[in-house]
Amino acid sequence: MNIEGAVVLVTGANRGLGAEYVRQLLDRGAAKVYAGARSPESVTNAGAIPLKLDVTSAADIQAAVQQCSDLTMLINNAGVVIGSRVLAENSLENAKAEFETNVWGPFNLAKAFAPVLSANGGGAIVNVLSAVSWMSIKEVATYAMSKSAAWSLTNALRLELARQGTLVVAVHPAFIDTDMAAGVDMPKTSPHQVVERTLDGVAAGLPEVLADDTSAFVKNSLPKHIETFYPKVAGPRP
Repeated sequence: MNIEGAVVLVTGANRGLGAEYVRQLLDRGAAKVYAGARSPESVTNAGAIPLKLDVTSAADIQAAVQQCSDLTMLINNAGVVIGSRVLAENSLENAKAEFETNVWGPFNLAKAFAPVLSANGGGAIVNVLSAVSWMSIKEVATYAMSKSAAWSLTNALRLELARQGTLVVAVHPAFIDTDMAAGVDMPKTSPHQVVERTLDGVAAGLPEVLADDTSAFVKNSLPKHIETFYPKVAGPRP
């Protein structure tokens, strides 16, 4: 799909990775970029069109469909990580909050915009997922659950939308150098690299983008994921 001339909606577009998507899309010649944010006044890129969009709000999504009737690409970037172990005291509440944004947000946006994309030639949906779509980390287990569910959603969307010519792209980064991962003491990928690889992948028609070496390692390790990621449970039990 051509980025030049595209009409794109980016969710969570006011900062971090979302703001970088807006910047690079405009640099590559996108005709129009709608920058979705819960507080549209927080969108600072003068070339974008601020759009009030809380991805957990049915009313906001319906209004966005009305305003963005010319859309050719949807980038589901908005996400939240609370950081909870699966057996923590508030893990159910945390998981529900993460699923509300990370799973049901893209789910409802994709359902709402699929007819729009079809009417405009097919276009593309990009879902920003994670390396933890394929593995769990104890401290952010509920977040990993939500990203695994979002990966499954992405695969389901491919099956549904292939007939209308909509490219569905899964983007898998590890930790990104944004506010969301500010407290993580591990190597981080730049937002610029994640977005650059994403848009290159969309332009090439790729269904999956591995945004960094860590994500590539995680995916390549899946045939032996128990031994690689969960060695304490890999051996025989006494």
